[in-house]
Amino acid sequence: MSWLVLHFIGIISYAASGAFVALEVEYSFVGVYALGLTTSFGGALFRNLIIGLPVSDLWDHATILTVLLTLSLIVLLPLTWINHWKQRSLFFDSIGLASFALQGAMSAKEYFADDLGIMILASMFTGVGGGMIRDIMAARKPLALKEEIHAILTILCAICIWLGWSDPLQLTMIVLIVIALRMSAIHYKWRLYLPSKKRG
Repeated sequence: MSWLVLHFIGIISYAASGAFVALEVEYSFVGVYALGLTTSFGGALFRNLIIGLPVSDLWDHATILTVLLTLSLIVLLPLTWINHWKQRSLFFDSIGLASFALQGAMSAKEYFADDLGIMILASMFTGVGGGMIRDIMAARKPLALKEEIHAILTILCAICIWLGWSDPLQLTMIVLIVIALRMSAIHYKWRLYLPSKKRG
């Protein structure tokens, strides 16, 4: 699977994630588009602000068209089809997390060479920023702040880019590792407990 394919799967996944949250909280079709667009572009917006890139760089025609087509399809699909897709949404959402986190790290590396700190920040905000804005707009506790695995995986993506992983095969391998770790964390309920926090 090429990197370009994974990139667009990530975009579609995050757009759909925002749309599904809007449907769950019973927003109108305007809410579906608002949350879908926010999830798709919110993280990249944070990234560009952090590393000093123009926000206008985000408005790639192919990406915008992909997001709008995905959201339009979800609005028009029967509810039974949507529920069937949602059962696999965590798998595709994991692809989106890896894809966006890698994009953030690669953008930071392009402008700041090997500054690992900035790469981690860019990777983290690109990977989870859109989802956090989505959850806040839906009056929900941001998932990325409740489950440590999101931040850990974005850091892993940043470190891999810092180490020089850049060809499509290596990037695909990172995505597969992120999927495996994320799905395992969900299945086995892996958590990092703070000493001051009571387990339960």
